[in-house]
Amino acid sequence: MPMRDFFHSVMQIGPVQIGTHRDRHGQTKHAAVCTSNDCGWSADYSSQSAAQLAARTHRCRVR
Repeated sequence: MPMRDFFHSVMQIGPVQIGTHRDRHGQTKHAAVCTSNDCGWSADYSSQSAAQLAARTHRCRVR
C-alpha cells in the first residue's frame, strides 16, 4: 500500500517547496524543503510566513 501524502498547500519558491502538514501531535506545521539533488535541507516552522522567509533566504551549497 502506498504511503499517504500528508502535505497540503504546496508552493514553490525557487528550489524550495513549502508544504503544510500535521505533526505527530496533531499540530499544523509548515515545512520548507530544498528540492535540489544532494542538498538535504529541510525545516519545520509554526507559521507560513516563517517558512516563506526561510525559503527565500536559503542558499543551497550544492549549486
